[in-house]
Order: sequence, then C-alpha cells, then structure tokens
Amino acid sequence: MSSKNNNNSVAALPPTDSWLSRRRERFLEVSPGLLVAVVVAAGATFLSEHYGAPVMLMALLLGMALGFLHEEGRAVAGIKFTSSTILRIGVALLGMRITVEQIFSLGGTLMMVVIGAVLLTIAVGVGLSKLLGLGRDFGVLSGGSVGICGASAALAISAVLPQDKDAERNTIFTVISVTALSTLAMIVYPILAKSLGLDDQQAGVFLGATIHDVAQVVGAGYSMSNETGDTATVIKLLRVAMLVPIVFSLSLLLRRRDGAAAGGSKTALPLPLFIIFFVVFVGLNSSGVMPEWSQKMAIGVSSWCLVTAIAALGMKTSIKALLAVGWRPATLLVTETLFLAALILVILKFFV
Repeated sequence: MSSKNNNNSVAALPPTDSWLSRRRERFLEVSPGLLVAVVVAAGATFLSEHYGAPVMLMALLLGMALGFLHEEGRAVAGIKFTSSTILRIGVALLGMRITVEQIFSLGGTLMMVVIGAVLLTIAVGVGLSKLLGLGRDFGVLSGGSVGICGASAALAISAVLPQDKDAERNTIFTVISVTALSTLAMIVYPILAKSLGLDDQQAGVFLGATIHDVAQVVGAGYSMSNETGDTATVIKLLRVAMLVPIVFSLSLLLRRRDGAAAGGSKTALPLPLFIIFFVVFVGLNSSGVMPEWSQKMAIGVSSWCLVTAIAALGMKTSIKALLAVGWRPATLLVTETLFLAALILVILKFFV
C-alpha cells in the first residue's frame, strides 16, 4: 500500500513541475519584448518630465521608431504580451483614481450632464463614422476616446472590439489624435473659458467634461485656480468611471452580434476581467481601507503599465499603414471634439 501511495505521489508531481516549467518558459519568452517596452516607457517619461511633452505621444513615437523589433526576433512575443496583458492591468488599476464619494459629490444634475455628454459623443461618433465610410467600430472607438478619457479609453475599448486587420492601426491613430487634441485643448480651453466669462466652477465643469486626457485636465484646471482644478478633476474622474458601463455594454452587444453570426451558439456574457478588477479597485478606494501609499503606488503602476503598453503598440504599428488612414478619421475625431465642447458650453450657458 505504501509503495502504491508513493507511486501516486510521484505521478502527481510532473503536472506541477510541468506547470512551473511552462510559466518559466513563458516568462523567458516575453521578457525581452517587455524589457524593451519598459525602456521605451522610461525614455518617454524622461522626455515628458523634462521637456513637457505628452508622455503617451512620446511613448508612441519612440515605439514606432523601434518597429523593426516586432517584425521578427526574440522581442515579438513580449511586445504582443505588453500591448495586451500589461494594457489590461493598467486599465484595471485606473479604478484606484476614483471613489464613489467623488462621483456623487457632483450632484444629480452635473452627473446627468456628464453621462449624457459621453453617450451623445459616442452616438455622434458612430453616426459620422458610418457617413464617412469608416464603420461602426471605429465610431465607437473614436467617440469613446473623446467622450470618456482619451488614450486610456481608446486602449480599454479597443481591448473588447473585434481584432481585425485594421484594429491596431485604428487604435494607434486614435491615441495619437486624441493626445494631440487634448494637448491643444489644455492650452486653448482655459483662454476660451475666461473669454466667455465662466466662473471657477463653470470653468472646471467645462474643462473636466471636454478635455480628453486626465493629465491635461489637471494641467488646464489648476492653471486657472484651485477651485477650477478640483472641479475639473472630479468631473474628469466621473468620465473615467464611465469606462465600466461602456465596456460592459460593448461586451454584451458584441457577444450577441458574434453569437448571431455563429448561429446562436454563443450565449454566455464574458465580462472582461480587467473591468471586473476596475470595479473592485473603485470599491477598495471608496472604502477607505487602503492606505494612501498603496493608492499612490497603484496609480503609479497604472501609469507605467499604460505608457509601456503604448510603447509596445507603437512597435507594432507601421508608419506606412498609419499614413494610409487618410483624412476621414482625422475629420471624425476633430468633429467629435468640437461637438463635445460646444455641447457642454451650451448646457452651461442655458441649463446649469
């Protein structure tokens, strides 16, 4: 009996050993590409901190300069891993920026204004995208990135959209465009708010509800006043929180669409794991049980993950393919940006 038990124990060891071996092999496979992306992210961060350049844009451009690494060689697997898995980790950790208290402190009217503006921007994006012959998915991607939180939203939405031959190119184009537009808005919108006579709170609502990326919202808001900066930041975080229902809804709609195309064989609703963790982190941050240092660390890790993922996406992007996108996507993104700004200004002037 003892001999039999020993044999069973020995027989039970290989699967564990095999699992560990596979994990080790996987780590060795992805580490070269991951390391390259981290180095590029570090270079982009240095340029951003010392020269004021948008960190996402710098990561993209530096990554694109190293595009040959994705064509063949040891870095290919790691670049792919970084542009997908590391991206999702970064998006999930964005939940540590938000608390439920911050969202409800806005009041019902402002909450409805922000939520309505996000949904309308996406709807306009889908409609214009169809008119321009770009397809519904690109309209959702561009409208979501403009309406929610710029590059971060583009990355999160692209993670659940169908991955066709143009998906990565469209994502990179959207990230570049919204980053450039957000940087321009950071300069122009405070001047516009002052010229229109908006008070500190109104200016904060305008900046937080219209500028695409969080960093540019903070920069624009606090360049006017502390009250404007505080209001703009909270409004912006509400837009970031819209990632959850938007990505959840997209997952549901795409699952049904794919199930119908497959003859109804797909019936389950797989809510993306990174969105589940996003909600969990919002809950933890709202509960007050997390020490301040852990919140800061999570936000820092999130930023690094997103910049590293952007660098990897840049490496996967062909400049030639990007230039082939044409004028229509650029027109779409600019129109969505102007629509959102005009909508919020009209609401502030006449309804709030």
